[in-house]
Amino acid sequence: MMKFPKIEMDTLLKRLEPPKGRIRMVLDTDTYNDIDDQFALVYALTSKEKLDVESIYAAPFLNKRSTSAADGMEKSYQEIIRLLNKMNISPEGLVHKGSNQFLTNYNEPIDSEAARDLIKRAMDSTEDSPLYVVSIAAITNVASAILIEPEIINKIVVVWLGGHSLNWPDTMEFNVEQDILAARVIFDSGVPVIQIPCMGVASHLLTTESELEKHLSGKNMIGDALVEIFKNFKSDHYGWAREIWDIAAIAYLINPEWVPSTIVHSPILTDQFTWSTDTRRHFMRTASFIKRNKVFKDMFEKISTL
Repeated sequence: MMKFPKIEMDTLLKRLEPPKGRIRMVLDTDTYNDIDDQFALVYALTSKEKLDVESIYAAPFLNKRSTSAADGMEKSYQEIIRLLNKMNISPEGLVHKGSNQFLTNYNEPIDSEAARDLIKRAMDSTEDSPLYVVSIAAITNVASAILIEPEIINKIVVVWLGGHSLNWPDTMEFNVEQDILAARVIFDSGVPVIQIPCMGVASHLLTTESELEKHLSGKNMIGDALVEIFKNFKSDHYGWAREIWDIAAIAYLINPEWVPSTIVHSPILTDQFTWSTDTRRHFMRTASFIKRNKVFKDMFEKISTL
């Protein structure tokens, strides 16, 4: 079993405090998997008053939109570049390819350009300015970086949109299910974690075609692109609203008051995709609610005035 550095309690609790001021971050995203990563990516890049996005990592995924984890990562990489082009942002040195597969062994990382970039940026960080690692995907890239260089645990704070609320009857959620071993590394390693649950928290982030058209259509190229992505996802929009889950992780960093959270003991993730509690384990932070209207208003204002 991998041995991880142990963070002193006072230091861990300090890292788990809601962030203040402008922060350094990297974004780990399976951008082509669904339609919400695109919104989260643009939201982060348009929030320069709070977020300094240093790198963007393409994460693997496997569903009906990909033929393999590697294909999902490649499609996500291309989708990131497509969106950056619409924002007139160069991908050179900013976007990195991640893992071409999920973990197959708890102790064996998957090396990648993304993992190496994360390690370098983390190790260049100081205790007073940790690197926020925001993952809105299967957390393979981040877990691999920790397994390659465990010392980064002392240099980073992980914000992960993964799993459901801890009081949910199960945690059969896409980002967890894709790579349960990577998820266990995150919850077991002692790295400072802020978990943004899907069901129970991010599930409140519903929007509709008409709302998006009113606030984003005709404003600029990226706004039009996001509306098009949303509309093309489903043919029948009558009486239909869709969660834009991933913006929850970005919203927490912009204004933690919009995403109330509490300190809890890091759960044990079981083989049955349920949470098990052990009060002897280290602490983490988990979100309990999200102020949906505040988040969407902020995002709409930033994207529409870009």
